[in-house]
Amino acid sequence: MTAPTVRAGDREREETADLLGQALAQGYLAMAEYEARLQQVYYAHKTPDLRRLTADLPVAELRLNDPRRQAAKLAAAKRGIHLHLAAYLAMVVIVLTVWLAVGLGAGSWYFWPIWPILGAGIGVLSHALPIRRGFPACPGIKAR
Repeated sequence: MTAPTVRAGDREREETADLLGQALAQGYLAMAEYEARLQQVYYAHKTPDLRRLTADLPVAELRLNDPRRQAAKLAAAKRGIHLHLAAYLAMVVIVLTVWLAVGLGAGSWYFWPIWPILGAGIGVLSHALPIRRGFPACPGIKAR
């Protein structure tokens, strides 16, 4: 006994249309073929009909190279840098406050905060530079 075919909904049609649009943008489809397939997307009633329209396309590659996905990765990487920088600045304020309190209270003015500030600063830079410059250390993320 075979499983019944499922009717296609608006969400499935939109996903298929997005894949076809990505295939057009990445050169896998010509404009005429894209338009013909797009018409078939909106006439399709069953999900196997939609799957047939993208069966000859490299769907996984289309999704990986999607410009929206790349933009989301870059935005997430930049948010990570901003959070790392905020934590670094909070640490700098804390160690400088402790240094000032010890200096005023005990009279010891050796500037020891330079070591955690430099160490953590190197960490922030090593996080930010590959993303800002698009180094190969961050595959799939390119700075704009």
